[in-house]
Amino acid sequence: MHPIDAESLSLLSTIWPIAEKDLVHARLQPDELRSPHESQPVLLPVRRPQRSLLRSLVPGLISGAANDDPCAVGTYAQAGAGFGFAFLWTAPFTFPMMAATVYLCSKLSMVTGKGIAGVVRDYYPRWLLYPLVLGLLVANIIEAGADIGAIAASLRLFLPVPVTGITIGITVVILAIQTWGSYQLLQKIFAGLALALFAYVGAAVLAKPHFTEFIGPTFFPKLHFTRAYLTMIVALIGTRLSPYLYFWQSSQTVEQERVIGRSKAASDAELRSTAWDVNTGMFFSNFIMYFVILCTAATLFRSGQTTVVTAEQAAQALRPLAGNVASLLFALGIIGVGVLAVPVLTTGPAHALAEIFGWRFGLRKAPRGAPEFYAVIVLSTAVAVIIGLSGINPISALFWASVVMGLLAPPLMIVIMLAVNNPKIMGEHTNGKWLKLLGWITTAAVTVAAGGLVWSWLR
Repeated sequence: MHPIDAESLSLLSTIWPIAEKDLVHARLQPDELRSPHESQPVLLPVRRPQRSLLRSLVPGLISGAANDDPCAVGTYAQAGAGFGFAFLWTAPFTFPMMAATVYLCSKLSMVTGKGIAGVVRDYYPRWLLYPLVLGLLVANIIEAGADIGAIAASLRLFLPVPVTGITIGITVVILAIQTWGSYQLLQKIFAGLALALFAYVGAAVLAKPHFTEFIGPTFFPKLHFTRAYLTMIVALIGTRLSPYLYFWQSSQTVEQERVIGRSKAASDAELRSTAWDVNTGMFFSNFIMYFVILCTAATLFRSGQTTVVTAEQAAQALRPLAGNVASLLFALGIIGVGVLAVPVLTTGPAHALAEIFGWRFGLRKAPRGAPEFYAVIVLSTAVAVIIGLSGINPISALFWASVVMGLLAPPLMIVIMLAVNNPKIMGEHTNGKWLKLLGWITTAAVTVAAGGLVWSWLR
């Protein structure tokens, strides 16, 4: 038989993806190709086309946007309203820690072909695995419920009708697209919703902050060792380095690799591409955080309104200070990123549970191809809707979600750092000394934040 030429193999790869590294694993390397006179066909390696720069950055942008959900925006608004420009420095300060942590989660999944739960299942004891995943499930559902409540409250700001039905309708539509839409469609929708975060930039511009007010606190922090100040630092670090982001990034890395036909990717070039993707997404997330604090500091703090505790309250308070447009932009940002965050919060635990119990999983699969995976998503979303619309105090819900997330973060970071530095797991792709140092600094930061949270309860 004649060898399969490059054009034929390219067509074949659109039906059954074949990566060049898979041919290497099969020992069909260019210098070892069989003669055309042999009876077995020879597969000539074909280089898969590179993704465009924009498409390669989309997963990171989605992760970054999901981390700025309405609960996080509420925390930023509290920082700006309560302390003015004093916490602007936390945006550039937390950026390298966020980028390092999320990159390590991606790297772990790219090299092993598994999510965090799958790695913990295979290499660590069950008594550690089950509490981590159970805590993630509980905290994510509570936070998703609080986000749904924030969407409803923001809709009330400019819709003079009962919004319960609208909120449920939006949630059902997102759940339907999440369940029956294609993975590519989901990514496009999520990327479009991520753009809603630029509404906060517009709101900050309309607030007209003075350059001299914010440039200093951005680069030269003035630390205050009061209980309120230290508690806010703990809250901001805990919000920026939330465990649900680790699981989401890990699960989406596995999804991406499977969509393009790879079970693992371990080349240095692929890891560098992932680093760019992650850095872009985390920069975007911190950029938005900066402008939320800037907006609320320039308006609410300046006018003496320092008791705002939720994102939707901040949007309402902006109206008399910065105009209806600024208030509308702030509210639209809450709605857009809330609609993005809810499926992110419900998908991460579903992926983790699927890896634990050996279920088929992935948003690229139809519901009948992964019934247990989608059942977790549907049930989690239903419980979140009930929490969001039940009248439960959203601040209390957020408090308990933060408690669980804060207690999960230190052991999870320790597990991630041990895994990515273990040659038995990572092979030749263990961390270099600088990434290892930054990873352990981040682990120390989330541990201090968790300790600070416990200390604040005991005071």
